[in-house]
Amino acid sequence: MTGQVRTVDGRVAGRRGQATRQKLLDCLSEMLSSSPYRDVKVIDVARKAGTSPATFYQYFPDVEGAVLEIADQMAAEGAGLTELLEGRSWAGKSGWGTSQELVDGFLDFWKKHDA
Repeated sequence: MTGQVRTVDGRVAGRRGQATRQKLLDCLSEMLSSSPYRDVKVIDVARKAGTSPATFYQYFPDVEGAVLEIADQMAAEGAGLTELLEGRSWAGKSGWGTSQELVDGFLDFWKKHDA
């Protein structure tokens, strides 16, 4: 996580608060691999993270808000795939290697974020 993480009421989260927030996101992400986000309830995410619904609401307005945060993190990580494109040779033998690296990078990204 980079930058300041804020709670719903605008306070800056400390180190422990940031860790709790990330744990909630990680648990939600894991739950999304087997359930649609509309079926996931705050209480289920909080239980999985070993905390209370009140703690969840300190960091996110609702499940959809947390899902959007996961999507933002995923988009930022996906932007790194451009490194596999920029300034690379696409011709001849080196082009074949470049295309393999691109496909491997994309498939790794896909597997990590398949939910």
